[in-house]
Amino acid sequence: MKVKVLVASLLVAAAPVAFANDAAPAQPVPQTPEAWLQRMTDFTKNMSAYKDPKVFVPWLNAVTEPGFYTTMGTHMMDPANWLNMMVSMTHPGAYTNMAQWADPNIYMKWLAASLDPNFYTAVLTQLTDPGKLMRWAMSPLDPKLWNMALNTLNPNMYLKWMMSPLDPRVLQLMTAPINPNLYMGWLGASMNPASYGDMWAGFMNPANYSVPTFNLPTVPVGTAATPWTVPALPAGTFNPFDPNSWTKLFPAPAAPAAAPASK
Repeated sequence: MKVKVLVASLLVAAAPVAFANDAAPAQPVPQTPEAWLQRMTDFTKNMSAYKDPKVFVPWLNAVTEPGFYTTMGTHMMDPANWLNMMVSMTHPGAYTNMAQWADPNIYMKWLAASLDPNFYTAVLTQLTDPGKLMRWAMSPLDPKLWNMALNTLNPNMYLKWMMSPLDPRVLQLMTAPINPNLYMGWLGASMNPASYGDMWAGFMNPANYSVPTFNLPTVPVGTAATPWTVPALPAGTFNPFDPNSWTKLFPAPAAPAAAPASK
């Protein structure tokens, strides 16, 4: 019982420090509904809100705003936005975006946030904002909502959809499955240690390792257990795959001297 209490106390004490010392997220946090939609429809970045509590809080604030859904409805009527989303699915960064869930740092961030009262305060502040509740109540009178509704009567919108099959980007996307660079890019992303998070990038990088140097002491000569001398290795790296290194480490014993002839 005392061990459990001690572990819990250490977690509570270390969590706020880990949450506070975490630097700004690698990607800038979007500030507008348009930027959030671009992030969420990009399969190379759309998991960022779930990997970092500091990004989750502004994301939660954005998706609980009525203007976000108005903007999303308007973007869904443009075929170019759907095309950008499908193109991002073929990018090798889409693999990296999902493979980063193997990074233990993500779960440590959420553990630290779950033990930090400031995280719950930030979430509840967004959900109980009176101004946000008023914006939801007044959303039927929002001009952006009416523009989205009237856009369904715009012939240009339907013309864009009819001409979208002739878009060069669509033709390029259709030929992507026969492009060898697509598969080589995904293979390269799967072999890149950085795809699996910062921790694994350092752990799996061979450049971060060094072969230890063996410095063996000199064994006195003349003992029964050690009939020869083991020399001390020179400074440098001992290569266990080099036969010469083993011959230097264990030289052949000297031949015994000939016994004197009896008279």
